Amino acid sequence: MSRHVFLTGPPGIGKTTLIQKVTQALKSSDVPIDGFYTEEVKEGGRRRGFDVVTLSGKRGPLSRVSSDSSTSRRECRVGQYVVDVVSFEQLVLPVLRNVNQGSDAAKKICVIDEIGKMELFSQAFIQAVRQMLAGSGTVVLGTIPIPKGKPLDLVEEIRSRKDVEVFTDLQEPEMKWHHDF
Repeated sequence: MSRHVFLTGPPGIGKTTLIQKVTQALKSSDVPIDGFYTEEVKEGGRRRGFDVVTLSGKRGPLSRVSSDSSTSRRECRVGQYVVDVVSFEQLVLPVLRNVNQGSDAAKKICVIDEIGKMELFSQAFIQAVRQMLAGSGTVVLGTIPIPKGKPLDLVEEIRSRKDVEVFTDLQEPEMKWHHDF
């Protein structure tokens, strides 16, 4: 049986919504859980970027639409978005380290929504995710993007792991996994 569960699919299919529902159900059952999800930031009905929100409620910018047409070599960009790697790491890395600590006897669940292009600008994040997947004390519930364009190394590693189940159709009957999670 797979230990880690990842959801994938095109934007807007409901990956984050499903993750949030499962997270609430697990929290209400007193299951030890922590992690983060990403959320759209809109202004005047237009997407301005994305925030990272920890399960404890802390929020910070992941990316924003660039207001400047000139680009710095050091800027991390995905399309029109400039990624705030420092803010992302300040919020997410302490959460991942905290979940990964402790005894293996006390299994924990870590929500990682998502492992995508923006998040992968952080080498420290990549290392933390690899450590978490390799450890025995944490179960990861996460999201990854559908394959498109150049493959993302960490995402492909996750897809090929024997201890990972990847669900692509969030409407499938077997999506009832979350009741047993």
